[in-house]
Amino acid sequence: MKLRQLQCLLEVCNQDLNISSASRALETTQPAVSKQIQSLEADLGVKLFSRQGKRLTSLTPPGEIIVIRAREIVAQTKAIENIAREARNEAVGSLNIATTHTQARYVLPKPIRQFRQRFPEVSLHVNQGTPAYLAELTSSGQVDFAIATEGLEYFEDLIMVPCYHWNRSIIVPKNHRFAHAGGMLSIEELAREPLVTYVFGFASESRIAAAFANAGVEPNVVFTATDTDVIKTYVREGLGIGIIASMAYDESEDPDLHAIDASHLFEPSTTHIGFRKGVYLRTFMLHFIQLFSPNLTGELITEVLSAPTVNERTRLIGGHPVPNR
Repeated sequence: MKLRQLQCLLEVCNQDLNISSASRALETTQPAVSKQIQSLEADLGVKLFSRQGKRLTSLTPPGEIIVIRAREIVAQTKAIENIAREARNEAVGSLNIATTHTQARYVLPKPIRQFRQRFPEVSLHVNQGTPAYLAELTSSGQVDFAIATEGLEYFEDLIMVPCYHWNRSIIVPKNHRFAHAGGMLSIEELAREPLVTYVFGFASESRIAAAFANAGVEPNVVFTATDTDVIKTYVREGLGIGIIASMAYDESEDPDLHAIDASHLFEPSTTHIGFRKGVYLRTFMLHFIQLFSPNLTGELITEVLSAPTVNERTRLIGGHPVPNR
């Protein structure tokens, strides 16, 4: 069994069992990938995939278990390579992050700018998507860590560390009656308005649905999106009033919109940063984490990653303060 065989196996799985796509990702030929898979099956003495003709249709039961172990082996191999690379030059390399639009658009620009000034020779890549996609990228080792709030059930295989708490604001056009009403809005008042907000399928956004359900009223949701800028656009078009993350409103950038604090209506959410268990984070990666969330020191993250038990990891994570943003 060779490392290259495992790498080909994992890439085929990453590419939905499409050998042609896997060969492009690995920068090799389709026959070469097929040969690596066949050699691995011969070495192990078991079939890893079910086939229909030449097409791979699914992983076999032993194949599913072997893929899990293969991911751990490849991740540990990358960790060893990173340690050696760190010893050669700690300021050269690449950093891959998976996150949502709100984090990428409204939170990450400042730490990225500071990071680029400190580590100009490190290439930085930001991948955006749904929580399920972010978890998949991180679990498979395609990115170094994920930053997410929604859908934490997708991240059960990762170590998730809380970064900060945040809540929501109501946004309306400047000429809307809510902009001049004064005082705090009630959930009943919101229920009578057409609402433009985030997709309710996201776990953290179910807090919005829960607030209406607890009050015994039905929200009139006319439009949902994962992109805050899209929500703002439809509010400007008069489609409805918006419910967005408070961090996504900037009076200087949104002079035509008025924001109303809604923290009394909805439970706060918490943004987390997630890593694979046993991953090695280089110095510049730890530096970026602290730029993003100053309460997360390199020492704390290193201790969490090296904690011998789940209980010890939980104790370390629960022992650090989580600020509000």
